[in-house]
Amino acid sequence: MTDIASTTPLGGSPFLVAALYHFADFSRFASLREPLQALCEEQGVKGTLLLAHEGINGTIAGTDAAIARVLAFLRGLPEFAGLEHKESRASKMPFVRMKVKLKKEIVTMGVEDIDPNTIVGTYVAPKDWNSLISDPDTILIDTRNDYETAIGVFKGALDPKTKTFREFPEWVRQNTGLHNKPKIAMYCTGGIRCEKATAYMKQQGFDEVYHLKGGILKYLEEVPEAESLWEGACFVFDERVSVEHGLKEGEHKLCHACRTPITAEEITSPFYEAGVSCSQCYEARSESDRERFRERQRQIELARKTGRAHRG
Repeated sequence: MTDIASTTPLGGSPFLVAALYHFADFSRFASLREPLQALCEEQGVKGTLLLAHEGINGTIAGTDAAIARVLAFLRGLPEFAGLEHKESRASKMPFVRMKVKLKKEIVTMGVEDIDPNTIVGTYVAPKDWNSLISDPDTILIDTRNDYETAIGVFKGALDPKTKTFREFPEWVRQNTGLHNKPKIAMYCTGGIRCEKATAYMKQQGFDEVYHLKGGILKYLEEVPEAESLWEGACFVFDERVSVEHGLKEGEHKLCHACRTPITAEEITSPFYEAGVSCSQCYEARSESDRERFRERQRQIELARKTGRAHRG
């Protein structure tokens, strides 16, 4: 983790993007929403932060100095003194507005009594990850959802093809063959889903459970592309859509009708219409749906022209 207050923007990209999460016993989480929202707005920071009894999770973007102030504020709270974050760059502001939300969970699995502060898998540094997942005694599992795995995975990973993280526990219960090898290695975008996923696996009786510290983002930052076992791009939850090795911005766009990442080639499809449809969702939508999306897109474009934030 670098000292972001003293860094110089890389490659002319003026916005620093900070992905962060921290599990903690945070019973006073509701009282933090308003002061945190106010601080972010004051600093021109945008993004989404989730607060719950179990901690904080989210991604924010702004100038280096503004992000430094927000992180310093959070680390000044006893519960978040050990907060870590991951950094990348964006050529333009990747969020429309700032949202601080109160939630039941900071990452929703829907399983009671899962506490990563009490039980969790073994962290594996990015530099040691290749060795672990190349071991024939290891089963590698991607804990992300299907639209994320569609554009990039680690070589040889099992893909649960889940639509939401809530489906993951049931996938584990149905796949009894996971017990056939001694080691389970798991990964996700930034690490938070793996905190809960490995805690769940340990609770289910799996002994040797490992997860990638800092997630795919930290791996793409630290592991040279020539040594990498990552294939494709990593989906991110902002307007950049994806990042690649070195955390450079990817080439994917987002279909705002179905929220699926699409390639430059898919944009040339006759089924693609910005904000309305793509080849992956065209058949699943009615013409009335598409007309509704067209109106939404017209409102978005009008808001951009007049400098307003579209709230739809």
